[in-house]
Amino acid sequence: MLDQRPGTPGEWVMLSYRMPRDPSTRRIAVWRKLKALGVGQISDGLVALPADARTREHLEWIAEEVLEAEGSASLWIARPTTLATERALAASMAEARAAEYAALTAEAAAAPASVTARQSLARRLRTELRRIQRRDYFPPAEREKAVSAIESLAMLDVSRTKRVSS
Repeated sequence: MLDQRPGTPGEWVMLSYRMPRDPSTRRIAVWRKLKALGVGQISDGLVALPADARTREHLEWIAEEVLEAEGSASLWIARPTTLATERALAASMAEARAAEYAALTAEAAAAPASVTARQSLARRLRTELRRIQRRDYFPPAEREKAVSAIESLAMLDVSRTKRVSS
């Protein structure tokens, strides 16, 4: 990675790809993997992630998958020309994660009354929270709200369980 001067955009790893329309299953599988990584969509067939060894490796794997599907793929290390461009991409990525965190918070708030159901829900929400956090490169405020809501749900179950067993 190149040294980043304060006030300059950072490096991004970009995947440019094209896939045959048919069969659609491979194209859909690639898109799901990209979505699971939390990529920033720059345009059709062009996605980006902040550059580090892990994100580069993930996009290399997906590029290989695209090539195996008889598509075309290339990886680029790039730096936006302006901070505004970088901030807009980061904001769109943060906005997508914020929506996911908000959904977790709402689900935790609407938890069922049954202790067993709440414990099951807390486990599932924790797992989903970890998945989201792995693709969260620009954490929004909703992240802490989701963490707090899930912790509260789990703590409520612990306190109820202790009272019942006492």
